[in-house]
Amino acid sequence: MANRGYDLPTFSSSRGRYVPYERPPKRKKKIFIGEIDYIILLCVVLLVGFGVVMVFSSSYYTAGRGNGDMYSYLKKELFFSITGFIAMFAASKFPHELLKKFVRPGYILSCVLLILVLTPLGIEHNGAKRWLGVGGFEFQPSEIAKIVLIITLATVLTEDKNLFRSWKDFARYLVIIAIPCGLVALENLSTAIVMGAISMVMLFVYTTKLRYFIMPTAAGIVGVIFMIFGSWRSDRVQAWRHPEEVANDKGYQVLQSLYSIASGGMFGLGIGGSRQKLGYMPEAHNDIIFAIICEELGWFGAAIIISIFIVLIWRGVYIAIRQAKEPFSMLLATGITTMIAVQVIINIAVVTNTIPNTGIPLPFISYGGTSLVMMLGSMGVLMNISRYHGSNSK
Repeated sequence: MANRGYDLPTFSSSRGRYVPYERPPKRKKKIFIGEIDYIILLCVVLLVGFGVVMVFSSSYYTAGRGNGDMYSYLKKELFFSITGFIAMFAASKFPHELLKKFVRPGYILSCVLLILVLTPLGIEHNGAKRWLGVGGFEFQPSEIAKIVLIITLATVLTEDKNLFRSWKDFARYLVIIAIPCGLVALENLSTAIVMGAISMVMLFVYTTKLRYFIMPTAAGIVGVIFMIFGSWRSDRVQAWRHPEEVANDKGYQVLQSLYSIASGGMFGLGIGGSRQKLGYMPEAHNDIIFAIICEELGWFGAAIIISIFIVLIWRGVYIAIRQAKEPFSMLLATGITTMIAVQVIINIAVVTNTIPNTGIPLPFISYGGTSLVMMLGSMGVLMNISRYHGSNSK
């Protein structure tokens, strides 16, 4: 007799009568609680430790002449590193699923902070207005907005069941991306491009309908092109194509960067041996620090740093594919890994003059408190996803 949507009774010999059939309880997906991902931990420790050394090496001359304390940048970078590692280990213990509860207030707060940067409360350095100050400390809201956007998108994509049913529903997703990216673009177009790239990768990984990926991506590319060639940023494109023609202006840093790379050769001039940092390379400890690495450690040292980044990115991809126990975890790991990969690619491309000059720090190595603390905190989230992994892990 066929089962027509109900369970048939079965005969129990012990009771001598038919008894209702009882379904066995559903087996829950087994969750394994492991140790901290030591591959990620090792890569991060190596990069941060190397970054502290290089920040000191590339900044002591400028710091000594500027404020008389050659260790000033080193002290700050050590403080940021310790704070970041505390954030990383705290995040590695904090269940990442609970981040969903903070999405709405976190998203609103990050947008408010981005708006405040555009007001007189915003702090300007070297012609760029990107900072806010609290109690003597300065921070970049755009660095916070990147992490908040990743968490927000991972939550929206996995919890909104109507998202891909129509363009009207999908438009809400695009608005969530457009608001923080638009605010950041008014301060730093480069960071907005990174945020847009992260959003599109997360969407590409999650959606099965290609049209929902192609059209927003095309619109974003058109918007970026308009903001570049429709403003003062077009000068950077000219400096990228012919830096020698504007060697004393927009092309100055690009040329000094190329001089550094060429001077290093295969094995470099040794730690502390850079000549370009001695007043020639402006802000050598910031976004352009990879050029000093090439000069002091050569192509061989630069290849080692790139290899460590490749291992870190590979591990992030592995966690997203093999260890994430649910879609939210997978998208969170994807967003964090994409953030690191995109910033590394853009930073190195700028230093080597492969793309026009832009202000993206090299993760874990460039000087900058907010960037370092947020990057290390995101590594803690990635390690938490790895610790609480699903049964599909090997």
